[in-house]
Amino acid sequence: MSANEQGQHQLDAIIIGAGFSGLYQMHCLRDQQGLSVLGLDMADGVGGTWYWNRYPGARCDSESHSYAYYFSDTLLQAWTWSERYPGQAEILRYLNFVADHYDLKRSFRFKTKVVSAQYQEAENLWLVTTDSGEHYRASFLISAVGNLSAANLPSIAGLDRFKGQWYHTGQWPHEGVDFSGQRVAVVGTGSTGIQAIPVIAAQAQQLTVFQRTANYSIPAQNGPLDEAFIAYCKSRPDEIRKIMHATTNGHPFYIQERSALDVSEEERLAIYEEAWETGGLRFRSSFKDLLTSEAANKTAADFIRTKIKSIIRDPKKADLLSDIDHPFAAKRPPIDTDYFETYNLAHVDLVNLREDPIVSITEDGIQTNQTHYAFDAIVFATGFDAMTRPLLNLNLKGRKGQSLSNAWQAGPSNYLGLQVPGFPNFFMVTGPGSPSVLANMPVAIEQHVEWISACIAYLRSRGVASIEAREDACERWMHEVNAAAAATLLPKAKHSWYLGANIPGKPRIFMPYAGGMAQYRRRCESVTASGYEGFALQ
Repeated sequence: MSANEQGQHQLDAIIIGAGFSGLYQMHCLRDQQGLSVLGLDMADGVGGTWYWNRYPGARCDSESHSYAYYFSDTLLQAWTWSERYPGQAEILRYLNFVADHYDLKRSFRFKTKVVSAQYQEAENLWLVTTDSGEHYRASFLISAVGNLSAANLPSIAGLDRFKGQWYHTGQWPHEGVDFSGQRVAVVGTGSTGIQAIPVIAAQAQQLTVFQRTANYSIPAQNGPLDEAFIAYCKSRPDEIRKIMHATTNGHPFYIQERSALDVSEEERLAIYEEAWETGGLRFRSSFKDLLTSEAANKTAADFIRTKIKSIIRDPKKADLLSDIDHPFAAKRPPIDTDYFETYNLAHVDLVNLREDPIVSITEDGIQTNQTHYAFDAIVFATGFDAMTRPLLNLNLKGRKGQSLSNAWQAGPSNYLGLQVPGFPNFFMVTGPGSPSVLANMPVAIEQHVEWISACIAYLRSRGVASIEAREDACERWMHEVNAAAAATLLPKAKHSWYLGANIPGKPRIFMPYAGGMAQYRRRCESVTASGYEGFALQ
């Protein structure tokens, strides 16, 4: 039955999103439970964030052998990654491979935007309306829209009069962009900017980077996977899966059980040097207390600042790029390929927006308080309205017509990052309140999808019509989320999108659960074992 034909009938479930989350959710409900399921996505193909984020240098910061589905050994054997950190194109090929392997695309309707979803209380159904005016009804509604899918374009006066080309990294042209011979501005030095800047610099005649907040970054030390490592991954998936399920962040390596303060300075520096040469997020695993002790964190921060200054030859640039206002890893720490080295190139300049903020975009460039800069192209590497905006964009209305935007006026109140009181039978995959963006995302996604799928099977097997998070459980969970964050240095990054600080007017609340993926998994298992404690079943 086609998606259009399905739209004329009541469905068991509707899934919004066709990325890592939506594809696995479709497989679990359609193939494993035999339910009638329809997927909806704005893109014209699968991929989710990897469909849209095609900017130069777009690359994953999880190691490729862990950035994959682990629910199927068959899939693991059938796919071989080429690099330690896969690029956007390879990840998109992988997701298309998975979709084709399970014949998932036939159950999705692409180029379809959800404009509203309303809970019909009398019928206990969700009514979903698309931008083409079609209506779909389903018992269960599942958001798999991702956390980083709503591009944040800063409100700067004059952008509409710029006569050159401008781009946002999260909405990159599929045909690519050739910056050869052009004067290019990049606004933003978060993870995206750090990946894109070296690649754009290799093309552009002149590159000017506008930095508001300096960032730590660790060299990725990326490269092709050798045959021995590929053989290890193919032969020991159970071991890798066990490590990812046992660790705080879902990555395929353990955090060392030692304090940065319990070793001599000489030994500590040697450990950091080795971690720097190893590269990537493994640097964070050097010591157990980098995110819980300011003194321990300072040792890592000082080491990285020293590295930055040793790489960059221009003292002024080195000072700007090492003047970092937050603890190391209090923001998701970027990993890079030649990011700091790029500032040694004669045609690459750096502007400090703290001292000289942007006033407006002009017809031919950018005007700051002090200077006018002429450009042929502007790239906004300004990130996303993360975690909440993709959900709010669905225009959800629950019981008594309550909108999600009203329910979340003071912040994204939820239970386990899975449900919101007043919105029965609506589930979020890796929503705010779950580890999500603090973890290796496929690990978090698999856990969430499997929990949601098991919950729906439980309800159907017992003739339970609806499940809804209870207000008291939600309040307790929000307290736990806040307490988990407060036990770390994460809230000390005042300009972090974890707090919504990159969006004017957004409530300043630490959104993800910082208690760790392994602890969160145990908590969800306990809730299930208790007959879904904290949920109202009717």
